[in-house]
Amino acid sequence: MTTAHLNTEFEQIRGQLKSFILRITASVADAEDIVQDTYLKAAEKIDGFRGDSSLKTWLFTIASNLAKDNLRAKKRWTEDVTDICKTAAMSNQQFFQEAMHIRATSIQGDFEIKEHIAFCFTCIAKSLPLEQQICLLLKEVYDFKVSEIVQIIETTEAMVKYYLHTGRAKMINIFEGRCALINKEGTCHQCSELNGIFNPKQKFQEEAVKIDLVREAEKADKEHLFDLRMQILRGIDPFESGAAELQLHHLAHNRKVMESFLKKNEV
Repeated sequence: MTTAHLNTEFEQIRGQLKSFILRITASVADAEDIVQDTYLKAAEKIDGFRGDSSLKTWLFTIASNLAKDNLRAKKRWTEDVTDICKTAAMSNQQFFQEAMHIRATSIQGDFEIKEHIAFCFTCIAKSLPLEQQICLLLKEVYDFKVSEIVQIIETTEAMVKYYLHTGRAKMINIFEGRCALINKEGTCHQCSELNGIFNPKQKFQEEAVKIDLVREAEKADKEHLFDLRMQILRGIDPFESGAAELQLHHLAHNRKVMESFLKKNEV
């Protein structure tokens, strides 16, 4: 393994690494720092890489360990994160003023339903135990095999399968109960409410039915609907999409709100 080879490979997967860490930490600054530290650690240990795994797997292992260290002392978010953050946003005039300015001036200021679906997953997945969250993202979004995830999180195949099964089941249950896009009785209507704010002339239902997740909600089973949600995540780079700046602004707001909420409710 040469430094030149590492540099080439690292640049090819930098975007995936950065989006992966963002979805774990919900922090742009932490994602940028961890990606940079991943490269530095890899360069430092380059002589120790023996090719027992792919270089991509090795780099994701380093990044995952750094992310786990970063999050070890932090509490998981609650399942009702969208309710808590919505309440806070409604009383935060500055948040909406900044968001509307981004919407009006940024080439990454669009509001699209599929982008918010991906954003929503990032927030709600932070209610999972960290190992479940990491395994679910690695398998469902970044296409790692179970055998590769075993190496990345340094555990057994049985534990990886357990994390995947329980994490997936938990997320399906949350979305089935909360997401108004797939369940008429769902309590969360953020997609339609925010679409009304940012796209007041757009007919929400007409836009929504363009998305397979919504179009198939009444006839597809829960597992398939979850797969469609994961398909949306795989197709979006949260740093490069047409909605990136607007959604990252929203994510920063949610992170602040949840950190404050969890601190106030410490047991």
